[in-house]
Amino acid sequence: MSLKTIAAKIFAHRIAKRTDRWVGNPLETQEKVFKELIAKGLNTSFGKDHSFKTIKTHNDFIAQVPIRDYEQLKDYVDLVVKGKEDILWPGKPLYFAKTSGTTSGAKYIPITEESIKEQVKASRNAILNYIHETGNAKFVTGKMIFLQGSPVLTEKNGVKLGRLSGISAHYVPNYLQKNRMPSWETNCIEDWETKVNAIVEETKNEDMTVIAGIPSWVQMYFEKLKENTNEYIGDLFNNFELFIYGGVNYEPYRKKFETLIGRKVASIELFPASEGFFAYQNSQKENGMLLLLDAGIYYEFVRSDKFFDEQPKRLTLKDVEVGVDYVMIISTNAGLWAYNLGDTIRFISTYPFKIVVSGRIKHFISAFGEHVIAKEVEEAMLVATKATDASVSEFTVAPQITPKENELPYHEWFIEFEKLPSDMDIFIQELDLALQKQNSYYYDLIVGKVLQTLKITTIKNGGFLEYMKSIGKLGGQNKVQRLSNDRKVADRLSKFKVENN
Repeated sequence: MSLKTIAAKIFAHRIAKRTDRWVGNPLETQEKVFKELIAKGLNTSFGKDHSFKTIKTHNDFIAQVPIRDYEQLKDYVDLVVKGKEDILWPGKPLYFAKTSGTTSGAKYIPITEESIKEQVKASRNAILNYIHETGNAKFVTGKMIFLQGSPVLTEKNGVKLGRLSGISAHYVPNYLQKNRMPSWETNCIEDWETKVNAIVEETKNEDMTVIAGIPSWVQMYFEKLKENTNEYIGDLFNNFELFIYGGVNYEPYRKKFETLIGRKVASIELFPASEGFFAYQNSQKENGMLLLLDAGIYYEFVRSDKFFDEQPKRLTLKDVEVGVDYVMIISTNAGLWAYNLGDTIRFISTYPFKIVVSGRIKHFISAFGEHVIAKEVEEAMLVATKATDASVSEFTVAPQITPKENELPYHEWFIEFEKLPSDMDIFIQELDLALQKQNSYYYDLIVGKVLQTLKITTIKNGGFLEYMKSIGKLGGQNKVQRLSNDRKVADRLSKFKVENN
């Protein structure tokens, strides 16, 4: 056993003991975070505007600080971007994580010295937790790859600017620098297809033990590796032990991954975002991710079915229930206050507090009042593929409100099949029934003949990649929107459908 392996096990044990302390005192931990955040924000412009000096309790906070999303917080963020100090958090942020997709164009999410430390710590602890639970640490001596955006940063009014994954690349600890792949030069390549091809050349003869990234882009890397070497990934990398992922649900990809790898490998799910690192999978034996309560983030929750009410009730951890979908509201040590992240989560346990990500509050279909969310369509897809021995590379769903004359509206599923169903009619039937079972509103609309059974538009092989490339979102942290309440994605995807579909 190498010295690095021994050291990793000792460090993992120490971190596990620290984790146990706050896991055992969740409410006290969150109350401490709340008080620390309010104290830090007291003399900022935001703190003064919202009378932080009068805030002692959560109820005070609710009264003084309304829920906001990025657009509603933008006036404050714009001042930070212009170089003003003490606006949302003391001083200036260290970085802006630049993201896209909002109605006002690019988003600039502030990342402070305090928040980047928590991001790095959470990434590290997720791996150390795996080591502590399994006793497996041999992989720390092998090569590790993190498929991510370019680490090249620009500057805006004295603050460095880049994508979160590129920023994170600057915080790989020294003891892992020799293990990290790809090379810095390759990692700086902007064009994703060129970058993946270069990564394949650099890694195909290495002893890769850990591979991390968004599943859709790791799949592309695996496919190019297999095409280049004509070997299963698990044979090419004999010691490949751990896949680390986040950003999307892995389940729709799992079957394809196991086919490409040729065997099963352990995996760790993470829940990071530019706004903070919220949770990681802490058990190989149980589902869900441990909500990080000591990471400089104070959490509030609003039931997703009540979120658009005029004054939805804001809950703390002590009030949440298992099995209910909540919109997660965060206040952070990067100066985001009562911020609507946009994600919906569901608690699967309240001791400890463990969650699954169930979708996006902005990504849903409710054109007919059904409010279908991402987790429901993903679970329906798993049922249908299993029933018909099908394999799906990617998919998204949109409503068809104005079908052909004398035809009922329906949900249109755009699917790129890796392997076609043994019987397409059964596939459609299983898919639709599985969605009806999960969503009573959808069931009522089908039974009441407001909607007809869903329809499928088959997308050609590589069509989703072409679509993502066409909108300038190929690679990096970008992912296909799983469902939408309009036809914007659907209309663009229609260009890549299989003819005579």
